[in-house]
Amino acid sequence: MPASPSTARAINDRLALRLLQQEGPLTAGQLKELTGLSRPTVADLVERLAAAGLIDVVGESGEQRRGPNAKLYGIVADRAHLAALDVRTEGVSVVVSDLLGRVLTEASVPIGGDTGTGPAVEQAVALVERAAKEAGAPELHTVGIGAPGLIDPATGELRDSGGLPEWHRRLVLALQERLPETRVHVENETNLAALAEQRDGVARDRDTFVLLWLGHGTGAAVVLDGALRRGASGGTGEIGFLPVPGTGGLPSAVDCEGGFHSLAGSAAIVELAEQHGLVVEDDGYEPPAARVVREAVARASAEFLDALADRLAVGVASVVAVLDPGCLVLAGEVGQAGGTDLAVRVESRVRRMSPLSTEVRASTLGGEAVLRGALLTARDRAQDDLFAPRPARR
Repeated sequence: MPASPSTARAINDRLALRLLQQEGPLTAGQLKELTGLSRPTVADLVERLAAAGLIDVVGESGEQRRGPNAKLYGIVADRAHLAALDVRTEGVSVVVSDLLGRVLTEASVPIGGDTGTGPAVEQAVALVERAAKEAGAPELHTVGIGAPGLIDPATGELRDSGGLPEWHRRLVLALQERLPETRVHVENETNLAALAEQRDGVARDRDTFVLLWLGHGTGAAVVLDGALRRGASGGTGEIGFLPVPGTGGLPSAVDCEGGFHSLAGSAAIVELAEQHGLVVEDDGYEPPAARVVREAVARASAEFLDALADRLAVGVASVVAVLDPGCLVLAGEVGQAGGTDLAVRVESRVRRMSPLSTEVRASTLGGEAVLRGALLTARDRAQDDLFAPRPARR
């Protein structure tokens, strides 16, 4: 059935806004060319969007022509402000941006393991409030949070997980209470890293891939046919619990020791490095394993890197056998530290272990991928709300 006039207007408005987001400021003539709409229709939608405060004149085209130059229209970037949080066991990082995703300010605060739940939550919330104030954001439209642990697919809430600080779950509730007009969305950190790689990183040309996060712990995110897959309980990618040979035991429902985590977690990698005569002091800035791997690449410590690749290939080959993703991204601080050197080693081993062709790539986003993914999610949700059709006035 043909769309009603109001539905057609909403579709046209949404199309124009998306083009302005992707292409930047455009003239009415450029909007006409890109949308295929008639000149009167474009004129009407420009008027509607300007009246709604979503777009404004931001300049003039540089074309030399008779009469005045054509007006350039752009999205009003400060129509809404967003925040993204990367919540780790040892602290919180935050960025605040405008509606187009331009970062206005960023900050972080360390939170020690002996900090109580209440003080930890207060430090994190205060960090968000300070960052918003520094960015000149009177209020935040949407906050995207990346955190370790399982997200309940039914409620969207961070589930109580053993081994993770209680303040992680309380932080989400506290932000909702302190910022009642703000939409707060929480997502697993590894899933957000995969979103960032898919949109801005090394997986932009892939609709199907798996991201393997290597940092303090291990995790994976699965993207199939362009969609992030979370699983029935939100646990897709809990690869640390994967039973694998070489660990001397089996994981349990409450402890991933004995699983892939025992081969590829930060402590396991540091121990492996020490066995090969490599020792790097913990600087408190990045996982010790990342420093070890970075030094190993710099020193061309082939024996250690080969041994590490042997370990990683065990988990990667298991994932490949089940999902056949065609592409696997080594991400997180350790994945970034190993770079192409480590990725090539893992790929060659997987090729020997599996008949399924799999390209292994190294992330260039590293530890920043979670924040970037959280910001992309916040921006998408804010734009979905602000760009949504509004009821016609009577």
